[in-house]
This record gives sequence, structure tokens and C-alpha cells, in this order.
Amino acid sequence: MKTDIQRGLVLRNEKCHEHYTTEFLYNLYSSEGKGIFDCRINVLGHLQQGGAPTPFDRNYGTKLGVKAVLWMSEKLQQVYSKGRVFANSGDTACVIGLRKKVVAFSPVTELKKVTDFEHRLPQEQWWLNLRLMLKMLANYQISLTDYISGQMEHVTRRTLSIEKGF
Repeated sequence: MKTDIQRGLVLRNEKCHEHYTTEFLYNLYSSEGKGIFDCRINVLGHLQQGGAPTPFDRNYGTKLGVKAVLWMSEKLQQVYSKGRVFANSGDTACVIGLRKKVVAFSPVTELKKVTDFEHRLPQEQWWLNLRLMLKMLANYQISLTDYISGQMEHVTRRTLSIEKGF
């Protein structure tokens, strides 16, 4: 950790050993890494395990499927002429997905411009600006002033009121 490595990751299966629990490994690395690195526990839980789809997954998949079929039908009507389909514009090959909380169709040509193919990631990731806040929530030694520029004001009012604009 003192060399070029900036991060480390320990993955542990909950059934790996009865004595090497997550808490034990955290305490071990925390005590041995004083001054060199710090540790934190992150248990993914059921959200990240995959497995059988939930009713939400099925509902969302159905909605995306319907939107995709409707989009394809609309595109086919637009590019159909004289018994032939002319799908040679950039917006005829798209990927459906969420973009800023809205289901949207993104042309593949646009996605190619903003994709890092070597690492299979977007070139700009919106959540990177939230890293300081995430560190604060994970109890890193970061002050709020590092995250928010400007001066902070102390709130003195004890009640909130809609009439007074909160």
C-alpha cells in the first residue's frame, strides 16, 4: 500500500469461515494499517445478489419492451418507402435506457463518442462529483467545507412555515 497501489479490496463470502467474520477482518486490517491505510466495511446485501427477478424487475422490463416495440414500429413507418425500408440514418440504431431519470433512446453513434471501450465505462460519470459526500457519509475525515464552497450560516429558527418560505 505504500507503493503505487491506491486501493485494495477484500471480498469475503459469508460462509468462508466461522471465525474470519467481516468484523474480524475489518478489525485486523484497521489495527495493522494504522498510518498506512484505512478500512471500511461494505456489505452489499440482497440488492446486489441478482438471482430471481423481482416483480419490479419484471414490470420494468415489460415497460421497456413495450417502449422499444413502439419505437421500432414508429421508426419503420418513418423509413418505409415504396416497399423498402431505408434505415440508414444515425437514429435508427439506438439503445434504450435511463438518462437523467427518463427512459430515453440513445443513438449508438452518440454512445460511441462518449464511451471508453477499453474499460467498458462512460468517459464522464455523473456520480464522480459525489465522491466527497460519499466519503463524508462513510466517516472519512473530511469536513463539510471541503465539499461545499462558500460560507455556512447557522439556522436559528426552530419551526418551519410554508407562509414564511420555510
